Amino acid sequence: MRRIILGALSLMLGGLAPTHAADPPRGFVDAKTVVPDLIVEMRYTTAKNFVGRPIPGYKAPRCLLTRPAATALKCAADALVPQGFVVKVYDCYRPQQAVNAFVRWGRDLRDQKMKSEFYPEVDKRNLFTSNYIASRSGHSRGSTVDLTIVPVAKKDASFDPSAVELRACDSTAGSRTDDGSADMGTGFDCFSTLSHTLTARVGEPQRSNRAILRGAMRGCGFYNNPSEWWHYTLRGEPYPETYFDFPVE
Repeated sequence: MRRIILGALSLMLGGLAPTHAADPPRGFVDAKTVVPDLIVEMRYTTAKNFVGRPIPGYKAPRCLLTRPAATALKCAADALVPQGFVVKVYDCYRPQQAVNAFVRWGRDLRDQKMKSEFYPEVDKRNLFTSNYIASRSGHSRGSTVDLTIVPVAKKDASFDPSAVELRACDSTAGSRTDDGSADMGTGFDCFSTLSHTLTARVGEPQRSNRAILRGAMRGCGFYNNPSEWWHYTLRGEPYPETYFDFPVE
């Protein structure tokens, strides 16, 4: 997750208000209908995330994206199959109410129950100044996705994040929680410099796996947040200044 990135323009500067619609606007699709082999592991519907409880706005484990983003994701998924991988998504469209919940959590310095799993070396007081938490997220525009790759041989293996005990996200493979994905050097949503996409602090196998994901995504029109190996946004996204708030259901 991800670092939750701050939008380049505020809603007032953009002249737009967040959409508070009960249903997705035209142009949003369930990515699973476009990418049939997509593994959907939406962590924010569970308590196994950096907040430690289900996040408001996530009523169902569905990956909603704008149609151009879903089509581009299929392009990347198709490119990964010959390399022996399928795609797993952790987060797709994110309602603004979920972002607001992250902000409230970030301001509550008493709540540290998930520190050892997700930010073991980061002082919670620094989450805003280090841009791990912000008031706007590209996910709310519908064309950003948090994802990883899974070896084809493991694509049918079940993993229930709500049924496992989480371990430190910045520990080595075998010590941290194993969700069946390729070894990227950290877990998802790890607030650490180890999560920087091109860091030299992880080993060659981990850098290679990150490069495989990055190559497929860049080749299909996405760009990466360099602070998070899992975070990609579609170039030319259809709603570049709109932050939606309809629930995922």
